[in-house]
Amino acid sequence: MEQVARFYGGPGGLVQAVRTALEEAGLDPCRLRPDDLAPLDEFHIRGRAASMEIVAALAVTSDSHVVDLGSGLGGPARTIAKTTGCTVTGVDLTPEFVELATALSQWTGLSDRTHFMVGDATATGLPETSVDAVVTVHAGMNIADKAALYAEAFRVLRPGGRFVLYDVLQGEGGEVHYPVPWAKDESTSWLATPDRTRQLLVEAGFEVVEQADSSDESLEWFRQVRARIEREGQPPVTFATFLGDAFAEMAANQVTNLAERRIRTVMVVCSRPQ
Repeated sequence: MEQVARFYGGPGGLVQAVRTALEEAGLDPCRLRPDDLAPLDEFHIRGRAASMEIVAALAVTSDSHVVDLGSGLGGPARTIAKTTGCTVTGVDLTPEFVELATALSQWTGLSDRTHFMVGDATATGLPETSVDAVVTVHAGMNIADKAALYAEAFRVLRPGGRFVLYDVLQGEGGEVHYPVPWAKDESTSWLATPDRTRQLLVEAGFEVVEQADSSDESLEWFRQVRARIEREGQPPVTFATFLGDAFAEMAANQVTNLAERRIRTVMVVCSRPQ
């Protein structure tokens, strides 16, 4: 776990680095629009489209409490909270990410509905059956004990609630080309196949409502992002701020891995039986 936290933690001072980048782009951190943070909040593959699919699958209301396991910079949490009016608690292993997620929610006026804490997604310490929905977005790749992750999601979820997983899974095309945005090498990367993921979810007690593979759409999304950058230039703040000079190679490998079916993007919607 310490290796994973170090990989994402960067050199420190992430809040100031993002504030400076925004100000240099002529943006006031205290008056941000959702689009200003899109490159960060929608860092996951397929961006906004995937975010809205997750929101719909969670089936929550303004009275709901959602937990985001592996919440990163809080993008999905903010999207869910802003779209539905619910409250979201994010749990992430990296202290710098929790600090920045908290700041970004303050800057976007969502600190009353999004809260972030440093913790282990496999053992959050949250009360049993205390939340209405659970989500995890592109976090399982860094978690070796997926059985523990899914068991924790089941434990904190109330009966009848939904668990939505949107993750990068192992494809049939062979071993992954590294580095990638979640790992420099295989030492902090643990991918499960779609079949194994479904099996572990069922073993945790969940009923699988839907499983959707979006790999083809993901590849097209990357092509559109590349075309937009060539046309408009890089946005003011991207994950290169945290992942450094290797980010370009990581992004290129991500596209190659998708094209060669070494990875797949899959969303699984589950429910905890009544």
